Amino acid sequence: MQKILITLTSICFFFASCTKDETTDPSGATTMMNVSYGSSTAQKMDVYLPANRSTISTKVLVLIHGGGWTSGDKSDFGVMVDTLKKRLPDYAIFNINYRLSASPNNLFPTQELDVKAATEFIYNKAAEYKVSNKFVFMGASAGGHLAMLQAYKYNTPVKAKAVVSFFGPGDLTDMYNNPVGGNALLSLALAGAIGLTPQQDPGLYANSSPITFINSSSAMPTILLHGGLDPLVAPSQSVAVRNKLNFLNIANQYVLYPTGGHGDWSSATYTDAFNNIQAFLQLNVP
Repeated sequence: MQKILITLTSICFFFASCTKDETTDPSGATTMMNVSYGSSTAQKMDVYLPANRSTISTKVLVLIHGGGWTSGDKSDFGVMVDTLKKRLPDYAIFNINYRLSASPNNLFPTQELDVKAATEFIYNKAAEYKVSNKFVFMGASAGGHLAMLQAYKYNTPVKAKAVVSFFGPGDLTDMYNNPVGGNALLSLALAGAIGLTPQQDPGLYANSSPITFINSSSAMPTILLHGGLDPLVAPSQSVAVRNKLNFLNIANQYVLYPTGGHGDWSSATYTDAFNNIQAFLQLNVP
């Protein structure tokens, strides 16, 4: 069952960075750690604001960690913040935590609503932070699911300009009914995070599935990255999202790494992944 809780630990061996307490460097770039966006101790984010930012040109990148909705922490993505700063210097980065799913409290849709609350907090602080309304959501695994769900489901107070998903589930009903390798433990883990099975509450599963909300007016450019040997989230989850986006003629890119697992990718694979992400965002988020 520990595998269900996998986050991007392996990235730590590729992207090395460390952050300090709240600082402003001579260039004007500012870092603020553990900024609260809600009343829960779990509702915090790390904020990285670039120098020379403005409400016209500075884009927003929201990072959402994975961990099967039941574990993980923003520090899982913190290890790649320095790389993202270098590759996307015109972005302000917001690396968020959210309340983890646990019975009987904080079951779905708690995680979805926390991402929404964090988005609204950032939007309402745009003038203070000097950032624009050009939002991009990036997540891995459960975070990829939450990134797509926020991007496709909510067009207010801001509509996302793009979304980046590392092996995120797009259709939770299908994920439950068709677990990787027929592994029933994966279905049990998903039902544990949600609190119910799709037979018990099909509406909750549909309303928690990003693919439900992909339509010509809601969806936006999307890049999907997936390992062909992922033991937790089947590549078909990303393929289904890609196919619906293609049907609607919405810009997207699907990158499959045939020998990649669930985040335990090689350095070369991660380099290629971030090359693709950088190029995709430069093209689709002017």
